[in-house]
Amino acid sequence: MSTTLHHPARWWETLPDGRIHCYLCPRHCHIGEGQHGFCFIRENVSGELVQLGYGRPASMAIDPVEKKPLFHFHPGSAILSMGTAGCNLGCQFCQNFDISKARSVQQNSGSMSPEQIVDLAIDHGTPSIAFTYNEPTIWAEFVIDIARAAHEAGLNTVMVSNGYITRDAFFDVYKHIDAANIDIKGFTENFYSKVTLSHFGPVLDVLRWLRNETNVWFEMTNLIIPGLNDTPEETNQLCDWILRELGDDVPLHFTAFHPDFKMMDRERTPPATIHSARKLAQARGLKFVYEGNIVTPEGGNTVCPHCGHTIIRRSWHQVESCEIAQGRCMHCQTVIPGRFD
Repeated sequence: MSTTLHHPARWWETLPDGRIHCYLCPRHCHIGEGQHGFCFIRENVSGELVQLGYGRPASMAIDPVEKKPLFHFHPGSAILSMGTAGCNLGCQFCQNFDISKARSVQQNSGSMSPEQIVDLAIDHGTPSIAFTYNEPTIWAEFVIDIARAAHEAGLNTVMVSNGYITRDAFFDVYKHIDAANIDIKGFTENFYSKVTLSHFGPVLDVLRWLRNETNVWFEMTNLIIPGLNDTPEETNQLCDWILRELGDDVPLHFTAFHPDFKMMDRERTPPATIHSARKLAQARGLKFVYEGNIVTPEGGNTVCPHCGHTIIRRSWHQVESCEIAQGRCMHCQTVIPGRFD
């Protein structure tokens, strides 16, 4: 496959005035000649939409799968993580802003084909590849080609995403994906519009599609920011929506904020806030609720919802013990949702 700077993009049409309408994500950018979309890496070149991130990874690392975070997807395994540049959201708290707010030409990107990336994962013994660090939706053409090559080699693929994608593109991408973590930034339109420069509804739609129309294993992350989305009322609303629309077995990760990018003046999330959110979610009826970005003695463990035994014990991102066999609790044989074999 081509790894040139200008790779043909998908999900666009030409408007009557000559501009390009990109319908990959809900921004629906109208892009004039020589201009970029909001994401920085989709450009109108001579009336054609091109994708500038194809074949140009800006960041790569070997991580524990728990760092994505995915706690019910082959726990304890390693994953090759990669990202490019740009993003389709404008989060003021972005913790990867050095790449998410950069144009691809500003990054020290290498040149790698999908097959080379798969070979790298095989060489390092990682059974999965994660599309992460910046928003993978905006380089979906590259994601799809890597995922195809990965599946041919027997590897898994993971999207770590903000969930901001249109239905037109969603199934084209996610039919090649085995697992996802969707980062739900808050639970109000006010938060999304003011703090992320996007909208709330499309993310909820994606979560419904994942649950009802795909076989993708997915988990959710909610970054709790003091004074913005940390009230018990908002946490309860989030949990009630999950229970009503997705079910009680979708893992939910509450993670702590630390000052970054345009929110350097805001305090870190107190551990007590994360503990409280987890307890509220459990009391509401969610079976698998976790804590992240803090040192927690219990918040990283998986507990069997039937017999109460701790069946996966974790320390930070490391699995210390796992008492699941063939997808079942080893104590009571209850099926634990996820991908464990």
